[in-house]
Amino acid sequence: MAAFGLALANFVVILDTTITNVSVPHIAGGLAISPSQGTWTITSYAVAEAITVPLTGWLAARFGAYRTLVVSLVGFALFSVLCGIARTIELLVVLRVFQGLCGGPLMPLTQTLMLRIFPPEKMGTANALWGVTTISAPILGPIVGGYISDNWSWPWIFYINLPVVVLCLGIIVKLVGRYETATERVRIDAVGLILLVLFVGCFQLVLDLGREHDWFASTMITGLAITAFVTFGAFVIWELTDPHPVVDLRVLRHRSLWVGLIAMALGFGGMFAMIVLVPLWMQSVVGYTASEAGHAMAFVGVFAVAMAPVASKAFDRFDPRILITAGMLWLVMTSLLRTQWNTDGTFWDFALPQILQGFGMPFFFIGLMMFSLSSVPMNEVASAAGLLSFMRTVAGAAGTALSTSMWDSASREARANLAGSLNGADGAMAQMQAAGMEPEQARGVIERLVEAQAATIGSNHVFLVSAIVLFIAAWLVWLAPRPQSLPGQAAMGH
Repeated sequence: MAAFGLALANFVVILDTTITNVSVPHIAGGLAISPSQGTWTITSYAVAEAITVPLTGWLAARFGAYRTLVVSLVGFALFSVLCGIARTIELLVVLRVFQGLCGGPLMPLTQTLMLRIFPPEKMGTANALWGVTTISAPILGPIVGGYISDNWSWPWIFYINLPVVVLCLGIIVKLVGRYETATERVRIDAVGLILLVLFVGCFQLVLDLGREHDWFASTMITGLAITAFVTFGAFVIWELTDPHPVVDLRVLRHRSLWVGLIAMALGFGGMFAMIVLVPLWMQSVVGYTASEAGHAMAFVGVFAVAMAPVASKAFDRFDPRILITAGMLWLVMTSLLRTQWNTDGTFWDFALPQILQGFGMPFFFIGLMMFSLSSVPMNEVASAAGLLSFMRTVAGAAGTALSTSMWDSASREARANLAGSLNGADGAMAQMQAAGMEPEQARGVIERLVEAQAATIGSNHVFLVSAIVLFIAAWLVWLAPRPQSLPGQAAMGH
């Protein structure tokens, strides 16, 4: 029950990173703003969450992991309700910032407390349950958000958090309180905090606004990118030299952790590129409704959940590096299947890669989490888990932004090539005009055909790039030795 409560808390905060995506048009209509203004509800939450995730280690050391978790859950529920009540975009953005600030620490804190609660023989099962929520939440977010927006109203994407959080709090307060961590009074690293806010904020804005401002052709995007780069360098130097850093980068001395961080960045970036692009392509090109696209996507979560216990038992018996590599190569295979998609495909043609992907995801994700933390002693697990959650958040945002931008540019290039090499276009127009169409109507039909095929070629290009990124990530774990202990069990002086 403790594992269920912690996993559910992790689920609801990750769900909120994607549930708003499909609801932006409804929010924009309800608040009488443009859709581009509506995307600030996504950006503000992501920036705030990305800032507080790496702060988790400091918060747990200063106030205790359990106490910080409870306060964060209460704040998350409160600001979720206030977001639903907000009736101006300015107020909604401010409230989403506070919601993200409260939600950020929940991911690493739930994982930290999992490691404190469970004995070694049950650690695999606990990690599997926690990992399933992290895998399934980004997939279910757009499905749930679309259903709520279409059938109820957009404020309910925020109100729906309240009963879930109340259930989590009831379980956690009853069962987890006795596992509170020790606290110590440490000063606030104000300089490190300011640099972190500047670096994360500017980087997230580059990702979110780059596409609509033509990336580095815009002086604003260039300025934000330079600011992010400079403040990141200053942040790293400051945190490594400050005696009480707000983000403890010294945990990166553990080889399995920094290797896992790089693999996590590439793996999650490649995976999120497809999670975002598949429903976009199915709705905008093939003509599926949001519900139909959601049904195809949902198959990933079903088999990811089913395979999680199998993966956790396998990690107890075999070298995790072998299983992680095999899981990621399986994802490469499913990505290559998508490169064969065309506009004449059936529902099951599109659903099959999702079904197969679910089999490999627990081996990739759960294994990589356990591998990354295997050499980290318990007193540093909160900091390490915070860095891993931060990397997932940033990699997911980067994968989303870069994949949609790449899709646009690849589709434009494909359209230019197709338009210059059409066969029999005049004959097709003549036939349509003979059937009663006006010349402009016939031309419009051909143009839509070209647009659909160009978008399909562009999406296949993105799927191929994702496959290459995942293939590279699959082999990175071999840069570190085989783990000799479970997460949090490494020697304190390691």
